[in-house]
Amino acid sequence: MTLTELVEQIKAKQSFLCVGLDSDLQKIPAHLHREKEPLFAFNKAIIDATADCAVAYKPNTAFYEAAGEAGWMQLRKTAEYIRTRYPHMFLIADAKRGDIGNTSNGYAKAFFSVMDMDAVTLSPYMGRDTVQPFLEYDGKWVVLLALTSNTSAADFELMEEAGTGKKLYEKVIETSKAWGSEANMMYVAGATKAGMLQGIRKIIPHHFLLVPGIGAQGGSLSDVMQHGMNKNGGLLVNASRAIIYASSGKDFAAAAEKEAKKIQREMESGLSEHGH
Repeated sequence: MTLTELVEQIKAKQSFLCVGLDSDLQKIPAHLHREKEPLFAFNKAIIDATADCAVAYKPNTAFYEAAGEAGWMQLRKTAEYIRTRYPHMFLIADAKRGDIGNTSNGYAKAFFSVMDMDAVTLSPYMGRDTVQPFLEYDGKWVVLLALTSNTSAADFELMEEAGTGKKLYEKVIETSKAWGSEANMMYVAGATKAGMLQGIRKIIPHHFLLVPGIGAQGGSLSDVMQHGMNKNGGLLVNASRAIIYASSGKDFAAAAEKEAKKIQREMESGLSEHGH
């Protein structure tokens, strides 16, 4: 998906909602365990219920890998279902890969050629050559971890450079932004640290930000919109547990739809306020 196509979807739906498909066999409704492919059955219902409100889906590969070969196949089926039924969706593999040489080539091929994902999350820790193979695919995106929403992000990401006081996540963004462009790179910036988005916008005013941390993690969507929007909107805000586990009963899809619509309405209001 191109930058223009992504922006058009956001404008058309008045939404920048990314639904995180963190589909855990231990948490999906009990009645789905009678299905031959419970994770796919769960995902399919969630996708159908939220597709009108979302512009992106982000399956976290860990939950599928944990289920072995069957889980991996259900991840592939989920991607194929979205591609077939909702071809304009932006599809992110939340895989958090980051390795060198042929290993990165293999990961890029797996997610972009085999699974036809639009984007993949990567760790920048090992440097440019871990990211470059992913940037060689036209129409595909890299999503680099910068300022994450977890509590222990402070262990490294907030460390300050001697002399300048520049934080490590700022150094990561400043260095890596030259590897690609706003048309094929975006950055993870957590909603639980929304006040720092203004500083990030000074470094990368035109890039998209993938923002986790609203809902179950306590981040404020209002704060994210206030500090993080740019001329194109510039945000994909992810909600996972708050949507997909809104109910543990047979009404789980309807509950997910209700929660997604609630978030979308707030996004629509924010886009209007910012002239989008």
